[in-house]
Amino acid sequence: MALEGQRVLLVGGTSGLGLAVAQAVAARGATPVVASRNRDRVERALSALPAGAEGATVDLTDATSVAGLAERAGAIDHLVYTAGEPLALTMLADLTTDVAARFYATRLFGALAVIRAVRAAGTLSTAGSVVLTGGNASQRSAPGWALGASICGAIEALTRQLALELAPVRVNAIAPGVTRSPMWAAGMSDDEQRAMFDQLAGSLPVGRAGEPEDVALAYVYAMEQPMATGTVLLVDGGAVLV
Repeated sequence: MALEGQRVLLVGGTSGLGLAVAQAVAARGATPVVASRNRDRVERALSALPAGAEGATVDLTDATSVAGLAERAGAIDHLVYTAGEPLALTMLADLTTDVAARFYATRLFGALAVIRAVRAAGTLSTAGSVVLTGGNASQRSAPGWALGASICGAIEALTRQLALELAPVRVNAIAPGVTRSPMWAAGMSDDEQRAMFDQLAGSLPVGRAGEPEDVALAYVYAMEQPMATGTVLLVDGGAVLV
């Protein structure tokens, strides 16, 4: 199931991991349609993609905007959802319902809104797939990770449920570990970023920090593997082992 000639809608596909996935599918002959709330980010992403790539803006908290995205994107073969806010460690004392709701709004509720919209519009090929984004936090217990672990666990459960409800459309999720991307380095100086990734590299069995291009290969696999559905693919360099 090659991607050549197919259309892939990537929500959150304008930077970091999402942009790496867009570049990977474009390299395989697909047309990426990248969507983000910020028009400038969409334009920057398009400048980094081959001619023919498409872009759109969307407000994931606005049902009308999400429905409009589904219509503008037109017929698609795959939906990839990588949108999410940077995750900060949050101890229980600071984990209010408002804090949790803001985080869930993009990562979970936004994903549900887009899936519902393309389903209602009838624009997603029944031979295609949905690829969601979780993380390895659901498998790595640590103080301050209650929010991250719970959202990753929710994404995994949702993936399995939707694999049945949306069949024959395949639904899978990718669970990255810490990756050298803006999502993980938000608010850090260059020196702080280097120190964090160097420390991480020394702790992983693979001996280096993951790059967005590494993780993007997992998304490509999920789209191209015709027998994969309800699967959560862990791509963290062995972090859960140590």
